[in-house]
Amino acid sequence: MQVQFNGAAGGEVTGSCHLVDVAGRRVLLDCGMIQGSREAEARNLAPFPFDTASIDALVLSHAHIDHIGRVPLLVKRGFRGPIWAHKATCDLLPIMLLDAASLAEQSAERANRERGDGEPEIEPIYTREDVEETRKRLRPLPYDEPHAILPGVTVRLHDAGHILGSCIVELTEEGASPRTLVFSGDVGMKGTPILRDPAPPPRADLLLMESTYGDRNHRDRLATVAELGRIFAEAHDDGGNVVIPAFAVGRSQELLYWFAAHYEDWNLSRWRIFLDSPMAAKVMAVYGRNEPLFDSEAARVWRGRIQPFALPNLHVAEKVDDSKAINRLHGGAIIVAGSGMANGGRVRHHLANNLAQRATHVIFVGYQARGTLGRLLVDGVERVRLFGDEIPVRARIHTVGGLSAHADQKGLLDWYGAGAARPPVVLVHGEDPAREMLAGELRRRYGVDVSLSEPGMRLTV
Repeated sequence: MQVQFNGAAGGEVTGSCHLVDVAGRRVLLDCGMIQGSREAEARNLAPFPFDTASIDALVLSHAHIDHIGRVPLLVKRGFRGPIWAHKATCDLLPIMLLDAASLAEQSAERANRERGDGEPEIEPIYTREDVEETRKRLRPLPYDEPHAILPGVTVRLHDAGHILGSCIVELTEEGASPRTLVFSGDVGMKGTPILRDPAPPPRADLLLMESTYGDRNHRDRLATVAELGRIFAEAHDDGGNVVIPAFAVGRSQELLYWFAAHYEDWNLSRWRIFLDSPMAAKVMAVYGRNEPLFDSEAARVWRGRIQPFALPNLHVAEKVDDSKAINRLHGGAIIVAGSGMANGGRVRHHLANNLAQRATHVIFVGYQARGTLGRLLVDGVERVRLFGDEIPVRARIHTVGGLSAHADQKGLLDWYGAGAARPPVVLVHGEDPAREMLAGELRRRYGVDVSLSEPGMRLTV
């Protein structure tokens, strides 16, 4: 068994993609979108570093775009095999990818309207028809049950506690001398609302492990939730709006969970709350169909008087006109909108309308990749350019790291230590400072062999 690293390697977080040669077959783990700067995202159109038609099966860890965003492109370029994922991921994937395809089609259409004479026509990275072809290849799996996906190749999925349906992937080559590769996917924090805690890593001969927050620890989640309440109180006193860029899967639903749990003590009835994300609204329906995956505390909250997806003052803005109407409000609105890194989606319009106002509070509640608008704002940029306009940043910018869906350094170390064995580790999905520090801590605490992945690097399991 050999693994080749083709994405989320070499100090990058996005673009997860790992190729495994096993039992004479080829299995791809994830096929994610590269996110960040315009130059980084342009690499999504580059040829894959392998023959797409040679891939026998694709296994997905979860439904975030940096793990699934190029799957329709893989299909468009010749992949014809099955796509294995948890059943909740199979529910979420078409929602995520249809949105991505629609945005790509709109972007190509705008570019073609503006292209000069003799310039080639721009094609979207993929279309909604490509997503439909992708959907036909989905093969849902439950947690904790081994399944033969190819002759001599077995997959078992374990709950990663990151988002609904997220998985730790256990890939085994059967035979007289079986070999097992484990891919962590994205590991969640213990105590994350709604989701169960991540399962411990199964026995492995090699572990591919994420390292997003390998160099830091999150603030205590309850302290972070209390901080949210204080920000809302300050924002109300200031008389402005609150803008929260949030991922449509996971973070938006968690925010609504906390709004329901603290509706009265945060005095949220004095606000108008907007979920401005058609995709997040569709995702709520998927959550509703997968309540057996919730932890016990979430089940209790869902039975409460004020339910997360049915807040008395919640407005779900599905149509464009609904979204535009929000921008006529100059105070008293909490606006949760995608995308989570502010590199696309409706939140950019809300930022364009609110960043110059001193009464505005902008809350970032998740990871911000290098080159994204979110990262620029978190790093303190004084002016941004949106929709052709130069906008001064006068709003108060808050980073609330304790809500992260990724395990922090302590969480990752404890997760590794919860396994029954101490396999060698290859760190993926992390910037260089994060993975270098995590590698040092793994070696110091467990005496384990740790490597840092690089694009194109191949290792034998």
